[in-house]
Amino acid sequence: MPLEFLRLVAHTNLVISRLLLPQSVAELAEVLSGAKFDSRIGLADRREFIRVLNRIGERVVVTAPVHAGRDPRDDDFLEVALHRQGRVILTGDRVLRALRPFRGVDIIPSRGYLER
Repeated sequence: MPLEFLRLVAHTNLVISRLLLPQSVAELAEVLSGAKFDSRIGLADRREFIRVLNRIGERVVVTAPVHAGRDPRDDDFLEVALHRQGRVILTGDRVLRALRPFRGVDIIPSRGYLER
């Protein structure tokens, strides 16, 4: 099956996203600065990753807040998907996936997306 280009939202726990809220980048930067990553990748590389992500990511200003998830931070991803007409949210978060589908947005793990 040929891959088609579409807008998707990747949850922070998947690390890379093409559609990001400013606080999501800040959250990711905070997580990546933690000591648990010290043995896996140097701090300079983690900072460079955030710099590149800030350059390629698309800032989204949400005008219609969503309050649907058990975790308010998950609402951010739902808002981005709805505001930018995203069709898919990729996430490893089972609580967020429990909302599947959400107003026409599919919420799946990355493996599920790759198997489509």
